[in-house]
Amino acid sequence: MRLVAITVLLVLGGCSRNPSVLLDHAGPHAAWTGWLFWVFFVVTAVVWTVVLAMLGLALTRGHSRSRLGLPPEMTPASDRRLGAWVATGVALSVLILTGLVGASYAVDRELIGLDRNTSRSIEITARQWWWEIRYLDGDPNNQFTTANELHVAVGERVKLSLKSNDVIHSLWLPNIAGKRDIIPGQENSLVIRVDRAGTWNGRCSEFCGYQHAFMGLTLIAQPPDEFQAWLATQRQPAPEPAGEEEKRGMQVFLTGPCAMCHNIRGSGTGYSSYAPDLTHLKSRSSIAAGAAPNTKGHLGGWIIDPHGLKPGVHMPVNLQNAGDFQALLAYLESLR
Repeated sequence: MRLVAITVLLVLGGCSRNPSVLLDHAGPHAAWTGWLFWVFFVVTAVVWTVVLAMLGLALTRGHSRSRLGLPPEMTPASDRRLGAWVATGVALSVLILTGLVGASYAVDRELIGLDRNTSRSIEITARQWWWEIRYLDGDPNNQFTTANELHVAVGERVKLSLKSNDVIHSLWLPNIAGKRDIIPGQENSLVIRVDRAGTWNGRCSEFCGYQHAFMGLTLIAQPPDEFQAWLATQRQPAPEPAGEEEKRGMQVFLTGPCAMCHNIRGSGTGYSSYAPDLTHLKSRSSIAAGAAPNTKGHLGGWIIDPHGLKPGVHMPVNLQNAGDFQALLAYLESLR
């Protein structure tokens, strides 16, 4: 009974509108994959049901003969029937397997066709344990880098160029497309298209170290006009500090250890990609690759003791006096 209850809960969970559920597809790649899943599910469920029914029939007939004291039926006619059943089973198995291979081939052709004629390229570098996202453009002045949040326009076919400089990772956007491995020294690509506005969760699906479970990627699909507005904002340098506390915080950032790893465009820092770009930090919904919401309290805790939130990260502990800390936090809060 307990097993039945668990099975029912799993089935109902697969029917929910949770953005992490694969079967709630938001693009054609996931839709074709979902169609193939249902084909395999239905066929295998029918085969399983028929096999169990035949097994039950055989056991029932055998038990009935045994109760009557009759020996197993061993006649030329029964041998012919047995041979016919075996031949039918083999033929049906070959037919079913051929059909499933054909369905897989047809879906592969559809997926290959969807990968043509992309209109935008985005470079994603997987790192332990976050995502560096670089929006490419023919004009270098329009290129920019962000982290952990991937924005795309609804209906646009986007090519994701996938790289890694440390260990093997794998990008999986369950509602959008299949998994794609990211291997150091080798550039892979993944084409996606999102057909409706919304927010979906992605993950690294290849174990990559201590904080693999907290290496989340948020995908946000926006209507084209909203996406263009977001692009225009992201291409701008960081806003100038508005008050004395923010100016002090900027100096704390520039003269402290933060600027050795992070970059804020327009602040005078050199370019560093060792840690996430913070130019528009507060435009993101989370910090630490989805480990915590992007609130002032969580951000302050992350600055002081990152290992308390995400043990094993490469970011060191930052011990500062109260005034410098509050100023730094105020400056980072202004980066929208």
